Amino acid sequence: MKGHIRTSTVALVAVIAMLAGALIATISGTHNIPMFVSTAQAATTDLGPLVSFAPVVKHAMPAVVNISSSKVVRAQQMPPGMSEDPLFRQFFGGRMPSQPQSQRETSLGSGVVVSADGYILTNNHVVDGATDVKVSFADKQEFSAKVIGTDKWADIAVLKINKTGLTTLPFADSSHAEVGDVVLAIGEPFGLKQTVTMGIISATGRSLGGQIERFEDFIQTDAAINQGNSGGALIDTHGNLVGINTAILSGQTGGNQGIGFAIPANLARNIMDQILKKGKVTRGYLGILPQELTPEMAKAFNMPNGHGVAIAQVEANTPAERAGLKVGDVITAVNGNPVDDVNAFRLEVAGFAPGTTVHLKVARSGQTLEVPVTLGELNLEAENGRGGPSNVPGSGEKGALSGVSVQALTSDIRREMQLPEGTTGVIITDVDDASPAAQAGLQSGDVIVQVNHRPVTTVAQFNQAIREGASRESTLLLVKRGAGTSFVVVPNK
Repeated sequence: MKGHIRTSTVALVAVIAMLAGALIATISGTHNIPMFVSTAQAATTDLGPLVSFAPVVKHAMPAVVNISSSKVVRAQQMPPGMSEDPLFRQFFGGRMPSQPQSQRETSLGSGVVVSADGYILTNNHVVDGATDVKVSFADKQEFSAKVIGTDKWADIAVLKINKTGLTTLPFADSSHAEVGDVVLAIGEPFGLKQTVTMGIISATGRSLGGQIERFEDFIQTDAAINQGNSGGALIDTHGNLVGINTAILSGQTGGNQGIGFAIPANLARNIMDQILKKGKVTRGYLGILPQELTPEMAKAFNMPNGHGVAIAQVEANTPAERAGLKVGDVITAVNGNPVDDVNAFRLEVAGFAPGTTVHLKVARSGQTLEVPVTLGELNLEAENGRGGPSNVPGSGEKGALSGVSVQALTSDIRREMQLPEGTTGVIITDVDDASPAAQAGLQSGDVIVQVNHRPVTTVAQFNQAIREGASRESTLLLVKRGAGTSFVVVPNK
């Protein structure tokens, strides 16, 4: 069984694995932060191709540090009644073992020195909740570190130590990183000091559907990354920081499988700048639920080029609603930049500061509109969850959509299903497992809000809309499931 594993290590009593040159410029004061430089296209010298990375590594290694953090956690208590169990007491000779109220948990990871006056980048999960953080250098110097700020949604943390004159890594412009570029990963896997591995960039813009982080724009690499590499450096062949190593896709062994992920330097730099300037990270907020425009959906939306993201939901009292965006609109560009997928769109919108006005190109009913939207501030803590009960009370009737039974959505059903107030439509009570509807992903408890862009509030309206669209290649449904809404395409033939 494969899984996504954070690359720091954790010790709980015993150490256990935890899932989990260049120009210099200044920013917001006197912090000497290396500015962006171009990523390397090839590594060459006056004598021809570079055959050793030793000079690059020799310069970069002093800027990569070991980070150990610790925190006190409450110990898991013995289940109620177990201490009175005669068999359990007999096992301990009649004397029950004392239970500690708390234990100290430690985490090991890596970090990157990004300013000569002591600022260090690492992963949030390396120092999350820590009460004590230590930074160790290759020359065995150790310093206590202060956590200046963190962003758990992108897994970045900024630390500070009281030390000047430090060796730093300059930031590469990670937007220029290309598949095939040679990269080196530097960190302390399994506590092994100053370990360097080599590989290439295997992919860019990689998203794993939010399984690791809320905002994912990973650089994927086959340079060996293991537990303890978290927060370490991914550098190019000129010694520039391309990314911050954060996770691996691992098998049952928990070891390297040649699939590692790093947070791009541009994203890490942006988060660090915000933390240093404002003390927190803010992100732009639109107030819609975007959905990938699949080939089937592109046909249903009459979007032959397949570019853009469909708006499946517009939240009330949000910038999107105030700007006049509607469910069924397809956003094809932001400030003239084409929109290709949902993850890139989310990252682009979140990258704007709240209060910024962005210009969206929107396709609506065969027309192209330019819609200006002034963004709000994203509050991730207040986001609604997904899902909800799937058992539908009562029984429905066979509808005009093959294999699907539906019934009217009454106020009683709405309350029992814990659906948001004001939800309208017809609710699915049963789906034939062998039907095209089931293959398309429909299930009992889904509420069908629209059929082919037409709102439906009764079973009669639903059936009529289905029959009128029977000559189409497919039926486009807008479906609410829990607090989320999405479009579903069901083939008619």
